[in-house]
Amino acid sequence: MKENEEKGNAPSRRDFVKQSALAAAGFTIVPRFVLGKGYRAPSDTLYYASIGLGGKGTSDNAEFVRSGKAKPAFLCDVDQDYAAHVYNAYPDAKKYVDWREMLDKEHKNFDAVHCATPDHTHAVVATAAMQLKKHVYVQKPMAHDVYEARMMANLGKKHKVQTQMGNQGSSSNGVRQMMEWYDAGVIGDVTEVYCWTNRPVWPQGSYGANTPQGLRWPKETATPPSTLNWDLWQGTAKAKPFPIGTDQPGGVKVLPFNWRGWWDYGTGVLGDMGAHILHGPMKVLGLTYVSSVQTSVGAGGSLETGPASSYTVMTFPKTPKTSGPVKVHWMDGGIIPPRPEELDPSEHWGEGDGGMLFIGTKGKMTAGCYASRARLLPVSRMDEVNVPQKIERVKDENHYAQWVEACLAGYGNMQTSSPFEEAALLTEAMLMCNLAIRGVNLPRVSEVVGKDGASHERTTYPARYINLIYDAANLKVTNVDEVNQFVKREYRQPWKLSGV
Repeated sequence: MKENEEKGNAPSRRDFVKQSALAAAGFTIVPRFVLGKGYRAPSDTLYYASIGLGGKGTSDNAEFVRSGKAKPAFLCDVDQDYAAHVYNAYPDAKKYVDWREMLDKEHKNFDAVHCATPDHTHAVVATAAMQLKKHVYVQKPMAHDVYEARMMANLGKKHKVQTQMGNQGSSSNGVRQMMEWYDAGVIGDVTEVYCWTNRPVWPQGSYGANTPQGLRWPKETATPPSTLNWDLWQGTAKAKPFPIGTDQPGGVKVLPFNWRGWWDYGTGVLGDMGAHILHGPMKVLGLTYVSSVQTSVGAGGSLETGPASSYTVMTFPKTPKTSGPVKVHWMDGGIIPPRPEELDPSEHWGEGDGGMLFIGTKGKMTAGCYASRARLLPVSRMDEVNVPQKIERVKDENHYAQWVEACLAGYGNMQTSSPFEEAALLTEAMLMCNLAIRGVNLPRVSEVVGKDGASHERTTYPARYINLIYDAANLKVTNVDEVNQFVKREYRQPWKLSGV
């Protein structure tokens, strides 16, 4: 590694993709996806590189390996202490700290890349991997910003690699059952859907905050642990000093999980649970791009962090599966929709991780998070309705094994449940909700002249209490320009998307 890389000063590997492409000409181990459609390599094993290990990466790797057909050949994490248990679980895998170095040096020795880093680095990792023609599995949400999701949408197809976002419910029987009910006209036409979650369960807004007003980044700094490359962890985000911990007044604990509530790194509640809950409505109704979005938020939100709760309404244009526009209501932080009259009085409503409720002209249907417990309302209709199964089910509803099998089969030979072409639409809808939520705290300062003739500054919040109109074709909110800064953020140098 270069001297500046060893010092951890945002190491520049601006030429690594170019170098890797040249190196690709000298493959000694030929990845199976370049062997041709329909060709099955002698080995049944998918060798992959895993980036981001200690959190969701732990269970992701366990599930890939449990398929019996995948093995992590390379493991990469910026936090050696947090990743130690994964290193110990797969001692044969070669270890790296900088994923760019790993891709540069080892790309010819694996077929696929798994990414479970914090949200703000998903896109740079995934695009670099796809540029090298690697199959990719990226945890949800697949991107931090709307622009990233749009750019990633067709890269799998362009590079002929299998892609999958980590929203496991997209492989469930529940969403397929609801599609069959809806396509058969069981609940009629749907114009409204309610989605909700119990999140956040991390410090966000006024919940567990370090000030009465909400979370604030501490003014006092600390020395990062020697086992953590803090600069590399920050990645595309602006550089900040490592904060003091919660053992000191006003401190925060960002790692290893609480980064979710900070906009620089995470995507809040929508990023955590939106992909698991909004996928049902998107898939069942064939929804595409949001046309407008409006929101109201609870306490503690700021330009730095998300609020304690929010209620956001997205409007989607008419699709071939609906008679007109569809409103999708998103609720979090303890807010749940009105209890359906069709429910038995003793049945719990809104419990657990969350759920979804479809309001149709001929009836209703509901499901929990991940589209679990899909059922018609009233439940007695379940005994009356007999719709033939038309949609193929995923074996054992196993989202991870499905991706492994798809990679082994090769591009074009098998479909995944959440390929980037579809996952990008879902992710963009989630991030448009975030755009509205973040916009609530975005000020506009203007100069006004008072009755005394003197000039005064006036602060307003133009994105509050209105419906933001979204021009999806041009990636732009048309009636409040200030919020468009959340469509595409500026990366810290030298970070960038690959092949875009």
